[in-house]
Amino acid sequence: MEDNSTPLETQDNNRIVPVNIEEQMKTAYIDYSMSVIVGRALPDVRDGLKPVHRRILFGMNELGNNSNKPYKKAARIVGEVMGKFHPHGDASIFDAMVRMAQEWSMRYLLVDGQGNFGNQDGDGPAAMRYIEARLHRQAEYMLEDIEKETVDFQLNFDDSLQEPTVLPTRIPQLLMNGSSGIAVGMATNMMPHNLSEVIDGCLAYIDKRGDISVEELMHYIKAPDFPTGGIIYGMEGVKAAMHFGRGRVVLRGKLQVDTKASGREQIIVTEVPYQVNRDALCDRIGQLVNEKIIEGIAHLNNESNKREGTRIVIDLKRDAVANVVINQLYKHSELQTSYGINNVALVKGRPRTLNIREMIGEFVEFRMDVVTRRTKFELKEAEKKAHILQGYLIALDHLDEVIALIRASSTPEMAKEGLINAGWGLDEIQAKAILELRLQRLTGMEREKIRAEYDELMKLIAYLKELLADEAKRFEVIRKELLEVKDKFGDERKTEITYLDNEVSIKDLIREEDVVITISHLGYIKRTSATEYRQQRRGGRGAIGGRTREEDYIEHLFVASTHHTILFFTEKGRCYWLNVYEIPEGDKNSKGRAIQNLIQMPPDDKIRAVVDVKDLKDEAFVNSHHIVLCTKQGVIKKTSLEDFSRPRQTGVNAITIVEGDILLEARLTDGNCEILMAVKSGRAIRFEEEKVRSTGRGAIGVAGIEVDDATDEVIGMICVNREDKARTVLVVSEKGYGKRTPIDEYRITNRGGKGVKTISVTEKTGKLVGILDVTESEDDLMITCKSGVTIRMSVAGISEQGRATQGVKLIRLDENDEIAAITKLDKLEEETNGNGNGHGSLPADPGAEPAPEA
Repeated sequence: MEDNSTPLETQDNNRIVPVNIEEQMKTAYIDYSMSVIVGRALPDVRDGLKPVHRRILFGMNELGNNSNKPYKKAARIVGEVMGKFHPHGDASIFDAMVRMAQEWSMRYLLVDGQGNFGNQDGDGPAAMRYIEARLHRQAEYMLEDIEKETVDFQLNFDDSLQEPTVLPTRIPQLLMNGSSGIAVGMATNMMPHNLSEVIDGCLAYIDKRGDISVEELMHYIKAPDFPTGGIIYGMEGVKAAMHFGRGRVVLRGKLQVDTKASGREQIIVTEVPYQVNRDALCDRIGQLVNEKIIEGIAHLNNESNKREGTRIVIDLKRDAVANVVINQLYKHSELQTSYGINNVALVKGRPRTLNIREMIGEFVEFRMDVVTRRTKFELKEAEKKAHILQGYLIALDHLDEVIALIRASSTPEMAKEGLINAGWGLDEIQAKAILELRLQRLTGMEREKIRAEYDELMKLIAYLKELLADEAKRFEVIRKELLEVKDKFGDERKTEITYLDNEVSIKDLIREEDVVITISHLGYIKRTSATEYRQQRRGGRGAIGGRTREEDYIEHLFVASTHHTILFFTEKGRCYWLNVYEIPEGDKNSKGRAIQNLIQMPPDDKIRAVVDVKDLKDEAFVNSHHIVLCTKQGVIKKTSLEDFSRPRQTGVNAITIVEGDILLEARLTDGNCEILMAVKSGRAIRFEEEKVRSTGRGAIGVAGIEVDDATDEVIGMICVNREDKARTVLVVSEKGYGKRTPIDEYRITNRGGKGVKTISVTEKTGKLVGILDVTESEDDLMITCKSGVTIRMSVAGISEQGRATQGVKLIRLDENDEIAAITKLDKLEEETNGNGNGHGSLPADPGAEPAPEA
């Protein structure tokens, strides 16, 4: 018998298809990468969700697990989603669901969790069998209208069910919560934003029909807004991301410096950067302290809890400077973290890098598509219902004939055919509906309801057709729905924004106003709105100007604009710089902040004088002005302001101080001034500014006034423009006596002399403590006592007297109290209130000595 079978080798060769291995690897890898990109790692630009998040929310919605229903076990939700839509394992589904319920992970929650969902210290959630969840109200706004054919559906993994390709979200979820994921050959890292800001941006885009620039949108959407708060440090990288879709944001934790009862300072961290583990941060800081990379920290404790939020307490050593420690923490620990922004999302199934305008444009376009599809669906349903109601109305018009026809028919089919062929214009759908009509609807009241319902439906159909025909009206619907979302879920920013000096003029962001700056004897500084200090008549008791320790009192008190720069001069002759807006704000009774935490001044030095400069970058102003300095031993020195126009954190040397002397006063002059110096024993000298030649910062200076003996010393210096004839010299003694004297009563002499009498010093008046140049119509006087009491009075209420008089009583002092400082303020604008008092004023103390009559 002949064997016709093919050898085994031949059969196998017929089934083997030779392929190029390189081509096969390419094809397989492209298929895999596209699966990861489209089906796993990147969010859709329209609803901002990856497939796993979309399936979780849709699955919970299908379960009826809504925000107004009881919680369901997380295990049940995970099982539902895994069994029907997402066959990738329970861990991936559970982790994604848990994250959507963590308020430190999501700027706006999508899942409402009950039970242990972990914490910001790195502790994980409880097992899925222990915790429960349901949809958050915000997530329901993402699923609204899904049953109205607003989005396309596709078959699930086993073709047994349908799932949405995208959710018909009313909320701009992609910008609101951001997203991060690593695909193949690309990644996305999108930051969360503030919902109110994003919706404002969307509304601006709609109002201008897309004709809006990124710069204009940034007026509304300022920067990312993180769930854990913090401070964005610098906007350059954020601007790049807004414009090009790629950038970098630097985020710092928020902290404050407090002083304990023992006098030691502590840094309290109240917000940490996004996604920073608090326990890991504490461990890292401890490690840095042990390695002596950060010095000055005595103790560290994480006191954070769910109720009060983040609180990490860092106790400092007694000699540590808080500002230095804070900078070290930012430099070496995760208290300052940077995030790369990479706005990659799927647009029509393809990955694209998008800027802020393109993301908003895609969302608004998607909302237009959803509203259009929803309107078409509602129109179709309304027309269906109207068609049936129209049949009802026809039947009601021929009710007797309809009843007779139905009674005469032997089967429902014959009755239906009879109704269609009766000549009333009924079709099969209407005939079938009439046969199913309940008898109770034939009553008179029900018949009226049918007519009213039909009329309402016809109005609705007309409106829906109008909506479909007019794009502007559809935009108005989108606008209205966005505003509704903003009203329900909008909130304030959690993350602050700090601009770097080279990015923007911070002065443009700070409201310009006059503030009172106080510096206490022990070096505590604060700023307070000038309107907090009420004006009293001379002789009043005064008000507390700062709550200080018993051994402390207000030593410097002056007024400056928040847009100005303050030059601080210390008794050792150093100069430091600080912007007024950087000085911590406090109310009139607060103690303030230790100045060593704001400028890098050694603990054994002390602020003696301050100069308020409007703008150090104005070259013409800087080159035409000088700083005049004087010391307690009567030395005077003049240096160009240009030498002080380049701030340094460590300060600069302003004058060389000889042993036994200290710097006392600093004044800003324009080269056309006359200088008056006064000493404690009651003498004053007047000489022209030209008598003091300009020298460099390191010079010693020259003699200004002769000091009698070791008990005498200079108490102040004023510089008066020689063209200003309205100014008078105000002097105040330590027991509260004062007066004004015309400047011309002081004859002009050479510097270095003894001068002339400026006040008659007696035991009753006490020694001279202050000298000011004032104008009657423009200035108020602020007096500060060593007890902390301050009084504000009009200069016009202080009488003019000759040089040799002792003056009048300005303030009633308690026993053992003395005047510590005097300063002048611009008069408050009078703004009459209901009691007829000036703005910021109260009736004077009833026991006050009356002001002299005009």
